[in-house]
Amino acid sequence: MLAVVIVSWNVRDLLRACLASLIADLDAAGAPHRILVVDSASTDGTPAMVRAEFPSVELIACEQNIGYVKGNNVALARLEIGDRRSVQSPITNLQSQFAWLLNPDTVVHPGATKALMDFMQAHPRCGLCGPRLLNPDGSLQHGAFALPGLVQLALETQPVLWRFRNTWLDGRYNTAQYEGTPFRIGHPLGAAMFVRVEAIRQVGLLDEGFEMYAEEVDWAMRMRKAGWEIWCVPQAVVTHYGGASSSQAGARAERLKWRSRQRYYRKHYTPLKRWLAMRLVPAQYRQAGDDATD
Repeated sequence: MLAVVIVSWNVRDLLRACLASLIADLDAAGAPHRILVVDSASTDGTPAMVRAEFPSVELIACEQNIGYVKGNNVALARLEIGDRRSVQSPITNLQSQFAWLLNPDTVVHPGATKALMDFMQAHPRCGLCGPRLLNPDGSLQHGAFALPGLVQLALETQPVLWRFRNTWLDGRYNTAQYEGTPFRIGHPLGAAMFVRVEAIRQVGLLDEGFEMYAEEVDWAMRMRKAGWEIWCVPQAVVTHYGGASSSQAGARAERLKWRSRQRYYRKHYTPLKRWLAMRLVPAQYRQAGDDATD
């Protein structure tokens, strides 16, 4: 059984395209599945569209915007894949073997589901993988990254180093790798994460302390620490429009990004590395994460 979770907020038309492509690919793969859409109080008619056009989809219509991370956890808890009271909770029902967390601004290409499922079944130590992502114009979108370190942070915050951005120094993999066989990575982009339920059982759900951004990095790090492998599967292709919901959040999204990053530093960096990272965080955001806890 495959469980698919999509969290939406005011992206009705994009969600429609996402669901249509997803359902067509799931049907072609012949995989038993459940699809849950968690709508965070959209005002654009999203719930009505889902009910009318996709009756097989299970809709969780929230009365307020609960955010991406909490929305995914609500759905996973509904599927009995975990307990939101703790990110270290056990699974109580192993009916679903895999969970696919998709952004609503994605389009699943034919064969993507089967490629991801086949890979996971052939690699039992893979806890988390992602597909090859494309931009809407068909060009490659970096969808796999090395785990973030001080070099990447410096490249982003120090203008003198910007010429090295979007290179291997910035955590990007060589674009040629996306044309070849699956390869090991630090973490996939959160827009499309294919997860083994057994891995969630071991490390827990997404950490709701990450309201936006870095939640997938934290998840991947926790899985790596638990002995799971993280991969990119280029044979599975997904188009990602990118930032459709977060762009609506404006300046708040930028604050949340840096808050989440600082939470990640506190959770996973050594004291010295954490101190150095905090010195590189832009001053106007440095206080944003002070109340983040491990």
